[in-house]
Amino acid sequence: MSSSEPSLFGSNPDHVRRPPFETDDLRSNLQRFLDSPFEGDPSGARPPVGNYRWGVYAFFDYDGEPIYVGQTNEQLRTRIRRHLTNQRTDAVAMSVLDPFEVFEIEVWPLPQFQTVSAKDKVSAQPAKAHLDGLERLITAQAIANSRFKAILNEKDPPPGALQVEAPPSFRDRIVSPRVHELRAHPDFRIARRALIISRLAQVISERQVKGGLRRVLLTQAKRLQWLAGRRYEATGGAASVPTEAEPEDEE
Repeated sequence: MSSSEPSLFGSNPDHVRRPPFETDDLRSNLQRFLDSPFEGDPSGARPPVGNYRWGVYAFFDYDGEPIYVGQTNEQLRTRIRRHLTNQRTDAVAMSVLDPFEVFEIEVWPLPQFQTVSAKDKVSAQPAKAHLDGLERLITAQAIANSRFKAILNEKDPPPGALQVEAPPSFRDRIVSPRVHELRAHPDFRIARRALIISRLAQVISERQVKGGLRRVLLTQAKRLQWLAGRRYEATGGAASVPTEAEPEDEE
């Protein structure tokens, strides 16, 4: 860039106050998702989907694979943002969940419990039982729909006998076309997934962990093998491997 061309950062890039592009893009698209009107409210109102206090959510990767299921009784907006922007959850801190892999989110709000406070232990018991039942249902569906028959949750849903039906949901992408172009390349995804596996393995090696983290590590290893294998076959497979007599020029 010549000295006459304007800089994206002004005269000094150290003075920029905005976060990097991909971080800023994620926050903007996540805000748009959480502010989307929810059409499934039985009252006929269309409140922002992120404003529901009780609900279950699921994250999906760039292949449409379900990768994580969770629940909240504090607000969908607060809980999902904590996962993907604040990185203040154990799942992110221990490299169980990689925010860079989340392409779509689906949420199942529970409008009937909107006025119930989780702090009121007595009145919240039916709501919590219903929430747990819904998480068990969505988790079972996610595992059944996964080609690996597994997701990346470190813990299983709370046990219980209550069976519920899935309420209306809302699903949308949180990745812009520009970020999708950057992240969807299979080699980028392979490298990113290998990095996350390395971080998770490091966490496991430094702590006395339970079986949940080891299960996540195994699932991530299977997901990496599948992605790397798909990429290998798509680029020629065995026919693309040179012999020792052939030059090894890069593609």
